[in-house]
Amino acid sequence: MSIYLDYNASAPIDPRVLDVMIDVYRNSPGNADSRTHDFGDHARTIVENARKQVAELLGIRPDEVFFTSGATESNNIAIQGLQEYAETCGKKHIITTGIEHKAVLETCKVMQKRGFEVDFVNPDESGCILPEQILRLVRDDTLLVSIQHVNNETGCIQPIKEIGEALSGKEVLFHTDATQSCGKLVEELRSIKYNMLSFSAHKLSGPQGIGVLVLRKKKYKLPPIKPIMFGGPQEKGISPGTVPVALVAGCGKACELASVEYKTNEAKTKKIRDEMLCLLGESGIDYKINGSQERMVPSTLNICFPGIMSEALMLATKQFCSISNGSACNSKSYEPSYVLRAMGLPDDRIECSVRVSWGRKSELASIKEHFEALLNVVRELA
Repeated sequence: MSIYLDYNASAPIDPRVLDVMIDVYRNSPGNADSRTHDFGDHARTIVENARKQVAELLGIRPDEVFFTSGATESNNIAIQGLQEYAETCGKKHIITTGIEHKAVLETCKVMQKRGFEVDFVNPDESGCILPEQILRLVRDDTLLVSIQHVNNETGCIQPIKEIGEALSGKEVLFHTDATQSCGKLVEELRSIKYNMLSFSAHKLSGPQGIGVLVLRKKKYKLPPIKPIMFGGPQEKGISPGTVPVALVAGCGKACELASVEYKTNEAKTKKIRDEMLCLLGESGIDYKINGSQERMVPSTLNICFPGIMSEALMLATKQFCSISNGSACNSKSYEPSYVLRAMGLPDDRIECSVRVSWGRKSELASIKEHFEALLNVVRELA
């Protein structure tokens, strides 16, 4: 039986989250925006309770939480939703990085076509952006800085705390995609200064199809975001359409569990990482870790096995473990990882690199057994 080691693509749903969702599906048929009967009131209570659970995890106000279909929608709203404001104030410069999720990269490219100027900043081989790389690009007409918190391919933590601190005194909006850090780097996220934040519930053992856009208030006002879709007043018009009550409840429960268990989960994932690194070190196999281990979440390793193509390795180890060679949104493409390429790694190293990611449901003994099997395959292919 293969073991699942692709948590950065999607984490298995927590059974306690599923129980909450099933209860909602069975017993709460109402529309949260129906105001003429108790069923609507009950559904609305569920949604507002989930909003509080998200707010508690992030250390923010419930009225700063907006539910969306996922981080991709949230990222699009955070960026495209500023266009009207930008046209009014004449600020049409955006700063981001070359290692963002495609939901940010592709949206920024669309903004370029609309007349915006976008700076894409690349890291070095460490996989980490330096704060000064971003801050020296800030201009009087800079509208937005958008930097992910944790890279989905390497697990490298970006210095968004330092960047947010520096931008807080400027008239520049700051957005972070926290999809890979929400529920993991809890204390750090609570301390960061930002205007907008995105995440998807399924990366922290919640359901797929639901996410959050956080819009922080400043002097009692939300960021100047306008909707990019139309059709209803739901989520104050930011994300129109019927609110999926069961998915929202699942998102809230996942956040509640993360609030309580994040320290235990971190300790567990660190033990797994240490065991994997020990097995690699003792294997005698030639390998390289892509990205700085000092600035990496303890649930991700991006490993290069020189001379062994990642596609061949993934096929040869399917019976042992499910791994990937990049973001799930690019899994149908055989192009080398744009993240590793932006880090300046040569193509032959990129083509021999795989991503291994794990989480709260991973068991150390099982991972050790299956990872050793993967290393045996590497020896055979070498």
